[in-house]
Amino acid sequence: MPNKVRERLDHLEKAVERRDKMLIHDRAKERATVEEVFDQTTRMVVFDFLNSGVLYEVNGAVSSGKEAKVYWATNKEGKDLAVKIYLTSSAEFKKGMYKYIEGDPRFKNVKRDTRSLMALWAQKEFRNLREASEAKVPVPKPIAVKSNVVVMEFIGEHGVSAPSLKEEWPENPQRVYKLLITYLKRLYQKAKIVHGDLSEYNIMMWKGKPLIFDLSQSVSIEHPMADFMLRRDLTNLNRFFSRLNVDIVPIEELHKLVVGK
Repeated sequence: MPNKVRERLDHLEKAVERRDKMLIHDRAKERATVEEVFDQTTRMVVFDFLNSGVLYEVNGAVSSGKEAKVYWATNKEGKDLAVKIYLTSSAEFKKGMYKYIEGDPRFKNVKRDTRSLMALWAQKEFRNLREASEAKVPVPKPIAVKSNVVVMEFIGEHGVSAPSLKEEWPENPQRVYKLLITYLKRLYQKAKIVHGDLSEYNIMMWKGKPLIFDLSQSVSIEHPMADFMLRRDLTNLNRFFSRLNVDIVPIEELHKLVVGK
């Protein structure tokens, strides 16, 4: 292993420990979390990204969930990136994954072991981000994927993520609502996917416009549950914006608008 890469990998581990102190105060839990995320296989994936130049530096965690942790990173040009690592030990999350995979014609012959599932989940998010981006839907641009690790554009500045709608309401909610309807229409009609878990928690406000993230669970419109998931997304959208006194579109009319009927 080249010395420079080894130094960067060592820096990564130290940065993870420093940043995790803000999220986990108990030292024992902190060490366990670092070990859970950076198992041997994941370490080698990060090393490959460092060695190939996809990443130059990883600076620590910016968000943490049951299924994944997201780290702020940079490339050699200093551009901010997000590194999302799916936890291969997340047995609880694994139970709910199948309904988003089985029935999606893009993914067949799915292996049932946890590591294979997490690798497929990462590939799924990468593909969904790429297809959404190609349909001109504002999402984090996908950069690279390998095993259970996805590298994408970081939405925010200097390691601070852009706020979600839950955290910060938009100044012009009517305009944002209309933009999101346009984005969902593009997702359905051009990218041929349904988000599947849309809410104020996974819509960011960045540079005055909404941006959709967390597309790992998004499914093909051919998925048997696609219409149910779409209606749930639209219901969540209307529920949130009705609280902001927005003139919302009735669900059936909104559904027809999105699917193009």
